[in-house]
Amino acid sequence: MHMTGPVSVDAMIEDLRTLVEVESPSRDVDALTASAKAAAGVLERRLGGQAVCVESPGGPHVRWSGGGDPRVLILGHHDTVFPLGTLARRPFTVAGGRVTGPGVFDMLGGLVQAVHGVALLEDRSGVEILVTSDEEVGSPHSRALIEERALACGAVLVFEGAAEGGALKTGRKGCGTFEVTVTGRASHAGLEPEAGVNALVEAAHQVLAVAALGRPEAGTTVTPTVASAGTVDNVVPARATVVADVRVATAEEKDRVEAGFAALTPHVEGAGISVRGGVRRPPMPESASAGLFALARRLRPGIEGRAVGGGSDGNFTAALGVPTLDGLGAVGGGAHADHEYVVVDTMADRAALVAGLVEAIRNT
Repeated sequence: MHMTGPVSVDAMIEDLRTLVEVESPSRDVDALTASAKAAAGVLERRLGGQAVCVESPGGPHVRWSGGGDPRVLILGHHDTVFPLGTLARRPFTVAGGRVTGPGVFDMLGGLVQAVHGVALLEDRSGVEILVTSDEEVGSPHSRALIEERALACGAVLVFEGAAEGGALKTGRKGCGTFEVTVTGRASHAGLEPEAGVNALVEAAHQVLAVAALGRPEAGTTVTPTVASAGTVDNVVPARATVVADVRVATAEEKDRVEAGFAALTPHVEGAGISVRGGVRRPPMPESASAGLFALARRLRPGIEGRAVGGGSDGNFTAALGVPTLDGLGAVGGGAHADHEYVVVDTMADRAALVAGLVEAIRNT
């Protein structure tokens, strides 16, 4: 492998600071526009060429290509879950061997490692980098572009944060959200409750029916998470909603759970039910990562692989049958939490792993 020189951890931290200090909450198009420009700047400064901002209703995505026939897609995102103002409360900090700040682990640290890994290669042909703006909200505006480029490249490396202990993510559950809306009829709770149709009582039945769709022994969890009903305390509620989080390990379970939601029926006479949502991220089977994980094990014999419950854009690419390896990003923890961190001593080796994987893929 022809490399340009050793990884500079100081330069990686400098780039990570640049990205973190441009806050990028999902759905805030103005903030994401600024974040996309910052990401494009890092790509161009470290890799040369031109990073193109692709406009979308959810904010700009950023694309870079090393030219030549596409062989490997490096996939990441620049949106984060933290609202504007988080940086003032929790500024970018390097101390005690850790980098902290909003988005360092999920997933700006991984993005920086990927860029510096590709920068190690003298020949960057066949490499594409796609940094999307809406991963944290389900990738509604980037999915088609992700799938298009994954099919064109034929292999995908996803730079979400590593699993515990630095393990790569070799499988992911499919995930989705369902909302069950119950309609009833309002009436005075004291004068004529019998004239109403109690949406809250119906919702209670639906919570139990929804929870019963879970099948933990098959890796399927169906968890009611949010419920609301009613307006004031002396009115029979005419409307209620129940929201459920769903995780499935197989396509068959995805179909079963979606059919189960579609088949929900009212228990209270006069009540109506409607359901929206679905398993938007299909499962990422471990078979999708097997070949790429074997390459990673050759480069780092001690590295582990782990199937996890959370979803990523790798779910989409794996579902297309494109070989996909995830969890190549930062080693650390605390995703979506105030204690989010990246372990500094791991950054250079993870960047070097990127370079090795790209070279191995191009040689297969």
